[in-house]
Amino acid sequence: MTSSSYLTVKALTKYIKRKFDADPHLREVYVKGELSNVKIHTSGHIYFTLKDDTARITAAMFRMNASKLKFRPEEGMQVFIRGEVSVYEASGVYQLYAHSMEPDGVGGLFVAFNQLKERLNKEGLFNPNFKQPIPKFPKTVGVLTATTGAAIRDICTTITRRYPLAEIVIYPTIVQGENAAPNIVQNIQLANKQKLCDVLIVGRGGGSIEDLWAFNEEIVARAIFESRIPIISAVGHETDTTIADFVADLRAPTPTAAAELAVPNQHELVQRILQNRSQLHQMVSSKLAYERSRLTKLQKAYPLATPERLYRPFTERLIQMDIQLGRASQLFLMKKSAELQKLDTAIKLHSPKNDIQFYSKQLEQTTNSLTRSIMTVLNKKKDSYLSAIRTLEALNPLAIMSRGYSVSYKNNKVIKSISQIEKGEEISIHYHDGEAQATITKIMDKGE
Repeated sequence: MTSSSYLTVKALTKYIKRKFDADPHLREVYVKGELSNVKIHTSGHIYFTLKDDTARITAAMFRMNASKLKFRPEEGMQVFIRGEVSVYEASGVYQLYAHSMEPDGVGGLFVAFNQLKERLNKEGLFNPNFKQPIPKFPKTVGVLTATTGAAIRDICTTITRRYPLAEIVIYPTIVQGENAAPNIVQNIQLANKQKLCDVLIVGRGGGSIEDLWAFNEEIVARAIFESRIPIISAVGHETDTTIADFVADLRAPTPTAAAELAVPNQHELVQRILQNRSQLHQMVSSKLAYERSRLTKLQKAYPLATPERLYRPFTERLIQMDIQLGRASQLFLMKKSAELQKLDTAIKLHSPKNDIQFYSKQLEQTTNSLTRSIMTVLNKKKDSYLSAIRTLEALNPLAIMSRGYSVSYKNNKVIKSISQIEKGEEISIHYHDGEAQATITKIMDKGE
């Protein structure tokens, strides 16, 4: 056989793939098995192996189909898959391309619910420490639900009946379908931005798990958790439970119950006020009767019947202390008078006139001596100054130059030798009364 009779690997693979694709039994297959080697790519594609006790097949689920899954495929999960079988030409391996996937034994929505519930619980979104208290007397209640249906009617009727002082702000919200979750998040964020409400009721009437699924979406759960306004979740009937119920600050079994939890009952408040007023009246009356009885007993007491006996000992003590104070004052004055007489006698013996004459004479002598010393020092300093002046005048170069001498400079430097100059150079000659510029025309050494 010639080389042209041999197939290329690519051609053979294409032929095999065409056989697979042409087989009607492989275009739509229903397979069940266990997931293994599950890898969810950042692109959204899911790659895995489907296996049973004796065989396995590689499989892939592309992003368009994977985005429709309500649960997250995990290792070891038993699943039902609808898809097609074809050949992956790059590796020459046949594999299963999944179009849909359902968990074996339970619905996909139920699995997704439990997976999200477990993950958010680990993150702390259900932690009671993060729950905000519901205000007891809200001024404004916000309601996020559909404007049609029984839920909005039941909530508004219940709030108006129980607590007509509260205002109601309605945020029309889509609560079912693909656009429901983003719309719920948008209205929760809008309510927080407007800051009109003291509490929010988020919910809808009953329905299937598919109908209520918007309240099981992760974005809704996080919006409820991040809300600074307390949220009461009221989704479905009493038996229905959603992720929103776990994250909310308070869960109500029905929309009507949510309205009852959001506001107090005006009749109960009036009854409580009347009861408190009655109790307060009884307490005040009892207190007044008790104090009146005490006052009567005190008025009849023996000390109050003869009050002068209460302060008589103090009066007597005051009189005694007044007498003692008078005696002490007289003794003090007598003592100070004797001391004053002693001081007067001492002053007379030591007349200040003699002391003043003595110290005046001493001051005069000291002043004269100080004056003579200062004059002596000044004369010495004057002689030293004059001697220094004469010395400076003898050393002054200007004085020498006045006798006919001069100083020559070249480039602002004194010329001390003919070796510093050359013929034709310009020099500066300084006299005692001025300066002259000169040009060297001839240089003669002493030896010439």
